[in-house]
Amino acid sequence: MGYRTVVMYMEIGCFVVCVSGWILVCSTMPTEIWTWSEVDSIVLTTSNYFSNLWKDCISDSTGVSDCKGIPSMLALNWDIHMCRALIIISIILSFFGSILVLVGMKCTKIGGSELANARVTFAGGMNYLIGGMCSMVSFSYYGNKIRAEFQDPLFRSQKFEIGVGVFIGWGGSTLLVVGGLIYSIFAGREGCHSSSERFPDYQPPDAYTFVPTKKSTAFSASTRSEASEGTKSRATSGSRVSSISGITSSTKSSATNAYV
Repeated sequence: MGYRTVVMYMEIGCFVVCVSGWILVCSTMPTEIWTWSEVDSIVLTTSNYFSNLWKDCISDSTGVSDCKGIPSMLALNWDIHMCRALIIISIILSFFGSILVLVGMKCTKIGGSELANARVTFAGGMNYLIGGMCSMVSFSYYGNKIRAEFQDPLFRSQKFEIGVGVFIGWGGSTLLVVGGLIYSIFAGREGCHSSSERFPDYQPPDAYTFVPTKKSTAFSASTRSEASEGTKSRATSGSRVSSISGITSSTKSSATNAYV
């Protein structure tokens, strides 16, 4: 089994994991039991209080339940708004991550070249990873808030416990983070490795070299011919000067002999 086949099966498995995590995170939105509390009364009835980010509900032992939506958004605390925003961002990022991964996977053959597929898959994996981190922060903050209020002895209001919606959100966020991390590692290494082979590091030359061209060859040939002509002219002028000096010296010697 080759490396490409192993990566293809790994991408399929991670896609199943990430889509499962995305479905779990989406299922926490309509889930009503993020927090719950049970209150016993004097009569033989028990009331259950539960709520999520959008509404508060109550039910009794007879099976009758009633829910009421949160009336005002501006009256909510900032942490509820933060949890809502992070979960919605996680769902949107995971949706686009699924589309990018479907385009870039090796088994679909939609993205084009191997380098383009690796980069598209890397983008989808980063969407999964960031979406999973956003939802993990939201569920962890909400669960920690419930735990702190339950264990605080000075908290006099009704105390709640962590509901099933938070646990489902933790599981879905973990699947998104794990799948997105594996996608990012494998696809990112393949994409960066291919780009590094395409654009190698610059290595400066050891010494500057001169590459002759037609103009430089013609110019050097003309320079050499001019230099040779200059040498010949200097040699000719030197011979003339030597002959003239010889004639002058012979004339002087003959004049001296005649005087004597």
